[in-house]
Amino acid sequence: MARVNNWQIGRDMSYWYAEERPRKQFAAVFDINKCIACQTCTIACKTTWTSGRGQEYMLWNNVESKPFGFYPIAWDVNALDLLGAGDWKGNTYQGRTLFEAAREGERVLGCPPAADDYANPNLGEDDALDTGALINKGLELLVPQAVWFFYLARICNHCTYPACLAACPRGAIYKRPEDGIVLADQKKCRGYRECVKACPYKKVFFNADANVSQKCIGCYPLVEQKEQPRCFKNCIGKIRNQGFLSRPQDAREDNPIDYLVHIRKLALPLLPQLGLEPNVYYVPPINAPKTFLKQMFGPGVEQAVETYKGAAQDPKIVALLSLFGCTPKTIHRFKVIGGDVAGYDEKGDEIVRVPVKEPAFVRAPMNGDVPRLNVT
Repeated sequence: MARVNNWQIGRDMSYWYAEERPRKQFAAVFDINKCIACQTCTIACKTTWTSGRGQEYMLWNNVESKPFGFYPIAWDVNALDLLGAGDWKGNTYQGRTLFEAAREGERVLGCPPAADDYANPNLGEDDALDTGALINKGLELLVPQAVWFFYLARICNHCTYPACLAACPRGAIYKRPEDGIVLADQKKCRGYRECVKACPYKKVFFNADANVSQKCIGCYPLVEQKEQPRCFKNCIGKIRNQGFLSRPQDAREDNPIDYLVHIRKLALPLLPQLGLEPNVYYVPPINAPKTFLKQMFGPGVEQAVETYKGAAQDPKIVALLSLFGCTPKTIHRFKVIGGDVAGYDEKGDEIVRVPVKEPAFVRAPMNGDVPRLNVT
């Protein structure tokens, strides 16, 4: 095995292939605090990519309620249970990754989901922690209330060190050098399902009708047209922004993804301790216990939550979050200009400009001799 650097866990680690990063890395930031679980993103993806035979159960994009929701069932619980306890010392992960903990004869420590695990895509939806027990103890008297849940929107993370790629004996899974999107070559695939077993996020699916593995393709035809993926463009809550992430030492303050991930450290990876260096980042929810969030997003959670709570003190954060969902185009740079924030494409041309603070207009109660009602 080769030794590669994983900046998310603060150390070098073992991986089956030498470190070879793409020319630019497809990445995204999701603001969990704004997700309303309308599932518009799920339907947009489903109707675009997985409406064929053998794809009935495939949800390349899904939204699940934490802590009791998952698709497939217990994907995160199983991954963490397999890996076992692992401590963080500061920002350095002291435990083993899925590659380092692999059993003899295997490349990745993984577990294959059962067919029934895909039977309940909305399992645990809107289920809050300890609701029943706390109601009996006088929940209404607790301030703040101890009941909580939040929505977690998920797509393929297009990892820097994909477990699916490492596990495939056919070399059918590859990472595009031009943008880092991870794809499965279905001409090479023979349906061994090692990728399904290896991916801890369970974002590789098996098509029994075609006998091949299939997965989220990052809507690369749209990315090639300088546009964001379908699930991003259709997001009602405007929680998503897709762009390209630099390495920490190359981070640019005018790059939206770099600013949130590297500069302000507001957006965090999902389960970084697994070792895959995923490239989808989350602004953690402010209403969930820090211990739970640390397990999900790593040791930077407390700082990220406090930064988000104090976002009003950072005009760039407010401006950048206001830019989410305001254009179908991929934003490579942004700039705050007076009371507006502008987004620019790869060439530096302005593609969108929106007010940081939405203007409010108070109309007079009378329009001439006609009263204005609330519905007019």
